[in-house]
Amino acid sequence: MALVPWSGHARRYREIADILARHGLGHVLTVAGLSRWLPGPRRGQEGQGAPAGAPVHVRRALEELGPTFMKLGQILSTRPDLVPEPYQAELAKLQDAAPPVPAEAIHAVVREELGMDADSAFASFDDAPLASASIGQVHEARLADGTRVVVKVRKPGAVERIREDLEILRNVTATATRAWPVLANYDVEGLVEEFSKTLTTELDYLEEARSAERFATNFAGDERFRFPKVYWDTTTSRILTLEFMEGLKINDVAALDAAGLDRRALADHSAAALAQMIFEDGFFHADPHPGNMFVEPGGRIALIDFGMVGEISDQLRHDLGRLLIALARKDPRRLARVLEAMSRSGAVEDRKRLAADVAVFISLYDGVDLADVNLARLAQKLLAVIRHHHLVMPAEAAVVIKMLVMAEGLGRVLDPQFRLSRVLEPHVRRLLLEQYSPAAITRSLKEAGLTAMDLAGDLPDLIDSASRVLDAGGFEVHLRAAELEPLMARAERVGNKVLAAVIAAAFIRGVGEVVTNDTRWRGWRAPLLRTGIGAAGGLGTYLAVSALRRRRR
Repeated sequence: MALVPWSGHARRYREIADILARHGLGHVLTVAGLSRWLPGPRRGQEGQGAPAGAPVHVRRALEELGPTFMKLGQILSTRPDLVPEPYQAELAKLQDAAPPVPAEAIHAVVREELGMDADSAFASFDDAPLASASIGQVHEARLADGTRVVVKVRKPGAVERIREDLEILRNVTATATRAWPVLANYDVEGLVEEFSKTLTTELDYLEEARSAERFATNFAGDERFRFPKVYWDTTTSRILTLEFMEGLKINDVAALDAAGLDRRALADHSAAALAQMIFEDGFFHADPHPGNMFVEPGGRIALIDFGMVGEISDQLRHDLGRLLIALARKDPRRLARVLEAMSRSGAVEDRKRLAADVAVFISLYDGVDLADVNLARLAQKLLAVIRHHHLVMPAEAAVVIKMLVMAEGLGRVLDPQFRLSRVLEPHVRRLLLEQYSPAAITRSLKEAGLTAMDLAGDLPDLIDSASRVLDAGGFEVHLRAAELEPLMARAERVGNKVLAAVIAAAFIRGVGEVVTNDTRWRGWRAPLLRTGIGAAGGLGTYLAVSALRRRRR
């Protein structure tokens, strides 16, 4: 991580230190090395008059610190694996609002980006903003054909301030990690880099425009949802022109009832959209709060604001499948292993304790059908276990969990009988079936065999290196005769496993290539696949019998 000299942003450092001190965050000042930026008389007195670390003061401090830190707070509110619930709830109140900049400044950006005045680029352009956020400002306009649009313009100077704050964040994070080693358990420096990439992407309105079109494509033909059209002729990295979307707020129950809309259907539809994004498309809206969802007169749900999106990799889908299997089977050991494997913070310090805590968690819904479980409450309990053991979930996984909690909360506002688990059930069932499909089993066997082949390929070099060390008299080994037998037995078992894996991998790979590339064998795909799995099973049986015989001897 490249750091800049602390002296490069002295004025901003002093401003940050002053705000943190006034809100009782003296511990943060000390750990981050910011106390030295306070005036002499105030050092050692930072935080007096404010409850230390109270959630409300953390939120207010972030608001005063400006756009970069407000965005950081908003993202942390979606990370329940890192932030306790009281702080999540308070940080979720952060509204990305800021005083509007003068219309002249907005018009100057339009001229620079489009090469013409706003009055020429649009049939009309309202100088009074619809909304003013820290990074951009939104204005209503009309195109030459009368189409009503919203024009989002990035404020002048926003990029420069954010870049400065990101450099400062990198510096203080590196300092804090050295001063307080426990932060290394959470990979705080990696999280800051991740946040920097996310925020930098959000500054580019072309990315947001592409995301809007991708969602529209994914939901094409589904009359339950609508996404705004992008007008590319007046869209650049600093200006975004979208179709105007309006309707009732999806959580305004009184207005929905007055309009005669079916709230139960809206609850199901909003959850269905979320399920499709996560389990089918692998591309999701990372900020689906009620302010970004409107209900049109016919009951169709319109979604806006695509600055924060996420993607689910094949590996994450696989991990989520394993997690769901463990939950469905109520298997604490399996669930503990999956959580540790998914964590970015490395090995768990106390695996037995983790397994015990997971067992207690599973007992909370023992005897209850998973489809009837309150997922929001269940997720909060599981996340408490994750935080207690310093596990750090991938950002996408943490956001998905937060989205599920938000979706269930919204569903219950619309329909008190709503159960998100019932909407997710068909998607979960399909995901579980994918985990145990013949293709998935074959892929796992092939990957294991290829790993063993790589190991076998490295063995000559390892043996050669060891031989050179021995020839040079680098070290001496003393073994008693009684120690040789178990050592040789273990070597033989390892050798058998490597050999069997290599044979299985070669067989499976050969069958796959024949079936894929030779048209004459396509009618035999199923028999060949069964033969391949049978051969792998036979090899596994051989290894198990061999191990049993050796254990008896």
